[in-house]
Amino acid sequence: MKLDTFFKKSIFTLGIATFTLGSYFGITSFISSDENEKLNQNPEKSFENDYNVFALELPEQIDFAGERTPLEINDVKERLDRELLVNTYWQSNALLLIKRSNKYFPIIEPILEEYGVPDDFKYLAVAESGLEHVVSPAGATGFWQIMKSTAQEYGLEVNSNVDERYHLEKSTRVACQYLKNSKERFGSWTLAAASYNAGNSGISRELKRQEVEDYYDLLLNPETSRYVFRIIALKHILSNAEEFGFHYEEKDLYKAEAVKSIEIDTAVTDFVRFAEKFDMNYKTLKAHNPWLRDKHLDNFSKKAYEIKVLK
Repeated sequence: MKLDTFFKKSIFTLGIATFTLGSYFGITSFISSDENEKLNQNPEKSFENDYNVFALELPEQIDFAGERTPLEINDVKERLDRELLVNTYWQSNALLLIKRSNKYFPIIEPILEEYGVPDDFKYLAVAESGLEHVVSPAGATGFWQIMKSTAQEYGLEVNSNVDERYHLEKSTRVACQYLKNSKERFGSWTLAAASYNAGNSGISRELKRQEVEDYYDLLLNPETSRYVFRIIALKHILSNAEEFGFHYEEKDLYKAEAVKSIEIDTAVTDFVRFAEKFDMNYKTLKAHNPWLRDKHLDNFSKKAYEIKVLK
């Protein structure tokens, strides 16, 4: 069944199908007491007639960063199918990703191009953080989920005043450098993506131990085993959103506010007062500069910082 007709036939008449973060895999239909009574009175009425969830038609071929995904391998096909189903039927999350991507992809894409990293890696950021400044239980931070040690290794500032893992442009550049180093090491963008999750040493160890050279031939832990497929699935869904039943207009998408950068090379004693000088409040200042982690900036070294303010 074609995707464009399949969703026309999926009419949700008995309530809202929703995924929860805890279960992630189930769909729960909520039925009112009146509807339950009607079902009891009419035993011929059933979910089969009133509520349908369809299998997805997998693409005949798909790739990541120009590297072919071997769907002729049953295991590979099933793993991609899983991620497509999970991310398609988690409708609220997928629609939020579509909305956010309109705001943040225009920032990420030119940096990927600048570093010669394939455009597909913007979906790695989607898989990592949902395009939000989140912090993992292990302490990985920001859109690109960078650990403190990695951030400092690649020249990002991380302290009580400033954490540049929250700086989208700078953290994207670090991610690009890491991925390019991994690509040089493994010779494959797919393995470079896997190493972003498992670490370069982890992927190297498993390649050597299992005596293979390809991500799709590796037996990995569940998280890394799903990781690249999640990225590919998100790429396929977000690139073909309407075919997957997501309908929206331009006005529904999130957009970046117009800002300008100002340079400071002194301490700032109070960012509340600082924001007022540019007709903003502290919340708005922090929204555009999430890497500023305190209400003040010590800046003992007289380092030059660029701070975004509203135009």
